[in-house]
Amino acid sequence: MGISVWVRRYRDFGVENPVLSSGSRLSEDLSLAAEEWERLRQEVAACTACPLHRTRTHAVFGVGNQRADWMLIGEAPGEQEDLKGEPFVGPAGQLLNEMLKALRLQREEVYITNILKSRPPGNRDPKPEEVLACEPYLKRQIALVAPKVILAIGRIAAQSLLKTEAPLSRLRGKVHRYAATPVVVVYHPAYLLRSPAAKRQAWEDLKLAFRVYSQVSQGNPWTN
Repeated sequence: MGISVWVRRYRDFGVENPVLSSGSRLSEDLSLAAEEWERLRQEVAACTACPLHRTRTHAVFGVGNQRADWMLIGEAPGEQEDLKGEPFVGPAGQLLNEMLKALRLQREEVYITNILKSRPPGNRDPKPEEVLACEPYLKRQIALVAPKVILAIGRIAAQSLLKTEAPLSRLRGKVHRYAATPVVVVYHPAYLLRSPAAKRQAWEDLKLAFRVYSQVSQGNPWTN
């Protein structure tokens, strides 16, 4: 699949001596945060706010470092994710892991979730009312993680997160905002599996995300 395109040296990011991790952020009360995460997870597992709860195998909550600097938000669980209860575990998830490695990150170091917590039948696009039903859960996840940068993975995730109908072609290559958090839009790895030629464009998106993170992690707000 040509995944060697993701293997790059730091100079490709356009920054010198980047700091990849700022270390664990301190919390005033870790036990309260842990309780909130568990409460939220239980709410998602028991949610019946939209009809998707009737057809799902598992609610797909999220996975990874709950205090991560990087937060990745995809569209919705697919078949494999529904069966396992974890986001991005199929072939697209394997490619996503390679994309993270290109950023010198491991899957366990970031937090990964989806706009929807339940699989739409047949992997169809999420309906607006389904996105709306799941939105409070996503907002609470973002608030708990408090990431330094968000990667919106694919068109639907980007449009839902940024409240826009703009096509992916207009959303890529720019830095957006979710509240005060920088958001970079990237191709969904499932699309990259179908269209390998787009990996070079995807690499530019990853470099942009890295530059944003490098600046923000040094205490400098990102300005377009």
